[in-house]
Amino acid sequence: MTAPPFDIAIVGGGVNGCSIARDAVGRGARVLLLERGDLAQGTSSASTKLIHGGLRYLEHYEFGLVREALGERERLWGIAPHIIWPLRFVLPHVSGLRPRWLLRLGLLLYDHIGGRKALAATQTVDLRRHPAGGPLKPEFSRAFVYSDCWVDDARLVVLNARDAANRGADVRTHCEVTGLKRVNSLWWIETSQGAMHARCVVNAAGPSVLTLLSRAGLPAEHRMRLVRGSHIVVPRLFDHEYAYFFQLPDGRIFFAIPYEGEFTLIGTTDRDHQGSLEKVTASAEEIAYLCDGANRFFSRSISPADVVWSYAGVRPLLDDGSGRPEAATRGYTFELDADGGAAPLLTIFGGKITTSRHLAADAIERLRPLLPMLKGEDWTANAALPGGDFPRDGAAALANEIATDFPFLSPATVHRVTRAYGTLAREWLGNARSLADLGQHFAHGLTAAEVDYLVGREWAMTAEDVLWRRTKLGLHFSEAETRELSGYLAPH
Repeated sequence: MTAPPFDIAIVGGGVNGCSIARDAVGRGARVLLLERGDLAQGTSSASTKLIHGGLRYLEHYEFGLVREALGERERLWGIAPHIIWPLRFVLPHVSGLRPRWLLRLGLLLYDHIGGRKALAATQTVDLRRHPAGGPLKPEFSRAFVYSDCWVDDARLVVLNARDAANRGADVRTHCEVTGLKRVNSLWWIETSQGAMHARCVVNAAGPSVLTLLSRAGLPAEHRMRLVRGSHIVVPRLFDHEYAYFFQLPDGRIFFAIPYEGEFTLIGTTDRDHQGSLEKVTASAEEIAYLCDGANRFFSRSISPADVVWSYAGVRPLLDDGSGRPEAATRGYTFELDADGGAAPLLTIFGGKITTSRHLAADAIERLRPLLPMLKGEDWTANAALPGGDFPRDGAAALANEIATDFPFLSPATVHRVTRAYGTLAREWLGNARSLADLGQHFAHGLTAAEVDYLVGREWAMTAEDVLWRRTKLGLHFSEAETRELSGYLAPH
């Protein structure tokens, strides 16, 4: 007997696709999510790891985008306090660049246009007396300190997919869409796992949106701008808990952020991307640019030889005619193809992690007139993501509980698992009374119990999935430790 069609098939397992899947299934739709690789394998795990309004977008008069993003900032923190937490940013004044009054005015606007309630307001500091001044060159004496949030980007994607699956969505990874066609008011979808059909398709394929349109036999003549953002990770440049927002003479900005305890994350660049979308990497020029930028501010100099890891992602932006890539809008747009009652196709261009939940709600509103099974109002703003069902200021208390109940875990592991899994950490920690109770210990607190959980509940299949997207332990694992993990995963 032929299975009934899905109401919505979403192509793309990045943050937009997984957020739409979560929202749609929660409103009563029968949802299929298709991802050709691993969840968050592309752009969504190659971000600067921030939930922020985008202070620099004010300079490009993107007031609506900044307001929308700032409004989402505390909402996302509220539903995912394990993977999102507040971070204070230090913005030094640089003589000869943006004047101090302009920075203060921009931060005053930033503090007030987005409904900030729980996050701390901007303050002016003397870097000669502030902890953040110590690692900087002495020429920087004044700064502003403002609030935004940090996010584990890949886990945000996975947890949206997990919640969608918990509510009934069919999530399929390593399932590439090879063809699309409309047949009798339905979409027939050819994939690497067989044929499927759905009433509606959402094209959330990120940089590959035009490729999917082509596979559907539809015009793909949009002017899309692919902008590459690259980052570097170096050994820790400072010991305090603040992050930095730096200005450069060319008008660009970059961040330096505490990362995984032992490192500093520096980025991002904005370069137009040409060529393949497979295995996008930071260029030698971009790595040198970021090192040079850091050397303008930090007393301790770094070079490309100090870079322990680099990564890059491509943002699919509609070409709005902006001359410089950093000026291209980070807002999102939709294109709905449903003329004459044809099976709908909704294509998404652009977007950013901070606005992904709101984008999903907007997408559902576009589809509701065409899909009557979509019921109810926007619900995701107040519904915790898996593991996030605790107060947003309760991460430290939760970590203390886990440390007390599982005293054999190292402090670093307690911190990591609390931040990654929240209340769900107990699902795989179970009743363990020793590290041995969790099975094989690979390294750095990663055990078979956790790996099995990631395979069974979070679609992990390879060592790369586990180390670089689910746990962020890739920076700590040696080649030999990684091979051992790969050997364990092979039978799966």
